[in-house]
Amino acid sequence: MTACSICPRTAPDGHHACLLHAGELHAWLAELPQQTRLLGDFLAPSASPPAGRLGGTGRAHAPVPVDIRVLNLLGPGHHVPPEDPYGDGDGTTVPISALVRGWADYIATEHQAVTRDQYGTAHHSPCEGARPRQGATVTGWCAWLTAYLPHALAQPWVGELHHQLGDLLALIRDLTHAVPRKHPQTAPCPKCEAFALVRTDGQWRITCEACGHHLDPAEYDEHAATLAAHLAPKIERSNQPAA
Repeated sequence: MTACSICPRTAPDGHHACLLHAGELHAWLAELPQQTRLLGDFLAPSASPPAGRLGGTGRAHAPVPVDIRVLNLLGPGHHVPPEDPYGDGDGTTVPISALVRGWADYIATEHQAVTRDQYGTAHHSPCEGARPRQGATVTGWCAWLTAYLPHALAQPWVGELHHQLGDLLALIRDLTHAVPRKHPQTAPCPKCEAFALVRTDGQWRITCEACGHHLDPAEYDEHAATLAAHLAPKIERSNQPAA
């Protein structure tokens, strides 16, 4: 086991992020396209009058000003993570598409592209950049990053990826007010016995916020049922009247 680069927990062998933060990265990459679509609603001209009213030549009143933070997040930009050579970068103000594309290109440059010539000889050369199959959109870049997340988790800079994505989503959630809810589970964690198991909207696994242990829903149901069967006789005895 190795140390997590994000928290004091331990990470699986060969990784630099514990199970808790690896799960967060998976969930954030799935959430980011949805949040981006919500941000796009802020740019809709909702103050425009319906067709036919006021002659259809203008607005009934002045449009609501667009939050400049929304324009910045949805606009173009250039970002090369994880280094900031000028020391003035701020991951929370980098446009969404620039941030995810920058990370994708950075990860791609660490991989060797393999081609074969007409004789079948393999040739290795640096990748020129990431090419998302779903298109160069936030959705496409997030899908690409999810596919290459196993590589990222094995790198010392995965903590910086976690930091930048976390800050970005915190800013977006503050604007959209769409925050995934956490649902505490009744059974304690089977690993550390803390009552810290939570199911978070958008995440398939149930996670212990104390030790980072993961359970899929079926594993949790089995664990809870076993615990309940073990405790039932004790509860029954405690409820019996004293002789």
